[in-house]
Amino acid sequence: MKIAPSILSANFANLLEDIKKIEKDADLLHIDVMDGHFVPNITIGPVVVKSLRKFFSLPFDVHLMIENPDLYIEEFANSGADIITVHQEACIHLHRTIQKIKGYGKKAGVSLNPATPLETLKYILQDVDMILIMTVNPGFGGQKFIDSMLKKIEELKKMREDLGLNFEIEVDGGINLYNVKEVVEAGADIIVAGSAIFESSNPAQTIKEFRKAVEK
Repeated sequence: MKIAPSILSANFANLLEDIKKIEKDADLLHIDVMDGHFVPNITIGPVVVKSLRKFFSLPFDVHLMIENPDLYIEEFANSGADIITVHQEACIHLHRTIQKIKGYGKKAGVSLNPATPLETLKYILQDVDMILIMTVNPGFGGQKFIDSMLKKIEELKKMREDLGLNFEIEVDGGINLYNVKEVVEAGADIIVAGSAIFESSNPAQTIKEFRKAVEK
């Protein structure tokens, strides 16, 4: 299991220090980009990603929750993103978008909102490096995990096995120390956690506790 702390729940007035707290224990840094249109919230853009890149060697897992992501892929690629994830729901020509991300030498991910069926990804699974299953409706941190998404994760894992593919399964939304084990057992390879990590008294220790919770 890899852990990708989401800076959506970090203290933006003290962002560098918050990320330094988890840098040695995290596997990736999850960066949520929201435009106020695709989701009802606004966060950061490529300028902030570029600024953070100067200070950290962690792989940057950039999740674009935005309309018309094709217009910004080049900027995020040049800003230092390592993985660029777009939403199936935001892409008219999803295959083209995936190829555009890969054209900049980046790993390509595709995310699904809770109500979007896996069937919509059938013809692009062989082209992606990662599928991100949202287990809350995107836009805000601190939401409750949607339990019915466990079956969706299990079904995606089976699809991967049946097709003989090796993309990673990332899960984001409402994951904490009490449900992380069942999420991993369902098929998650990468766990995104925001408030559970950054709002804890010791974020680095909390990451260690996440790993222990899965091992029990």
